[in-house]
Amino acid sequence: MVLAKVVGTVVATRKEASLDGLKLLLVRPIDEEGREIGAHLVAADAVGAGPDEIVLVASGSSARQTTATDKRPVDAVVMAIVDTWAVGDSTKYKK
Repeated sequence: MVLAKVVGTVVATRKEASLDGLKLLLVRPIDEEGREIGAHLVAADAVGAGPDEIVLVASGSSARQTTATDKRPVDAVVMAIVDTWAVGDSTKYKK
């Protein structure tokens, strides 16, 4: 899993039928300080995340192990909305 920030949404009116009803989000990984790093990624939303939220994203075969993504052709899924995280004794993020 990686920490990421929701930076947008993806709308595809024509897609594989098994993706119907699945909300797609544009996310960007972040480092332990909350700085955006790496490339953007499209992830299926299994938890109702919204803009600017910090989320946990699973990828690969793990992405198909949520109720929302079971047996669907997804490679990344937002599986949690982060409330807080800390590194050592320092709180790095609090919603």
